[in-house]
Amino acid sequence: MEGGSKVIQVIKSKSWIIVFVLIVILSTSGLVLFSTAEEKQEPCFYKSLHYTGEGMRYWYEENGGFMEITGVPYEELDCKKCHVKSCEPCHAKTEDGKCSYSLDKAKDMNTCLACHSREKVTFKIGREKDALDVHIASGMGCVDCHTGEDVHGDGTIYHTMRDEGAVKASCKTCHSLEDVDIRAHKVHKEKLDCAACHVANTTSCLNCHFSKFLETGKRAGNFFPPIQDWLILVNYKGKVTSGNVQTLVYEDKKFITYAPYFTHAVQSKARGCTDCHANEAVMLIKEGKSVPMAEFKDNKMVSWKGVVPLVPDQLEWEFVDKDGDKWVPLKNDIKPMVQYSCYAEPLTEEQVKKMAMPFKK
Repeated sequence: MEGGSKVIQVIKSKSWIIVFVLIVILSTSGLVLFSTAEEKQEPCFYKSLHYTGEGMRYWYEENGGFMEITGVPYEELDCKKCHVKSCEPCHAKTEDGKCSYSLDKAKDMNTCLACHSREKVTFKIGREKDALDVHIASGMGCVDCHTGEDVHGDGTIYHTMRDEGAVKASCKTCHSLEDVDIRAHKVHKEKLDCAACHVANTTSCLNCHFSKFLETGKRAGNFFPPIQDWLILVNYKGKVTSGNVQTLVYEDKKFITYAPYFTHAVQSKARGCTDCHANEAVMLIKEGKSVPMAEFKDNKMVSWKGVVPLVPDQLEWEFVDKDGDKWVPLKNDIKPMVQYSCYAEPLTEEQVKKMAMPFKK
């Protein structure tokens, strides 16, 4: 019996050795047996724009960003607090004192609009003007166009939502241009993006008073209410598309940034040809004059209305300063610093020349 016990002990010890060797072989061959939840998520969500907030940092710090004026690194701002760091803001819900994860909550458009405030304002103004985005008016929501990859990422770190592949949602996913007998499509061919004609206008905020924001830590009251009166046309990756602008002030220093921007104010009927061709803004530019995009009158900003080609030296944006609770014109002749963000480019002289040609039916 004593000899048999020794044999059993030897077999047991060898079994443990065999198991240990198998674990080493499987691990080194790339078959990872154990991984944390973090390791599983990292290839996608941890690299998404929702998580990294890289779009804001890239705009602010690089490519002639606003930090050249403020000198304050992005890490010292509170902007990154807005970005999603876990699944909970979109998926977590509480019922009967218990927390659980919900796909329905993530699909609810109000969940998206809790952070995407510009879209929320766009829909509000659209309803008031009886020009609500055609998709929203028909009952569609964000997830009808934006898939999981748009939200959770695809494992690639993108600088901005305008990087190639960063946003998969596209008009062409549902709308085919084939066999569509529309003159504008034939004339412009692939030179015009859908948004250039079908987006009604752009929602923008002007005169963000950044120094006051840094002093108080509050955004409210330090910029003018959003406007939705015009559409700026910009070049973006070989096509003319809808664009946006934001004007900012920091210690009397002025900053203007232009970017391609898809405002969710899509109309089923595209704007007419004369809305762009030989319109008032285009003719002012042709004559070498400036377009008064934002004028300070009666303690409020009065904005231009209509389609405007991006010709930066001929677009005028008035800047104001904050004196207590009152806005006053910014009294200096310092030329604003201009940034072309997210690959936006001005329209060329040839493009403006074509826009200035009288439209013939």
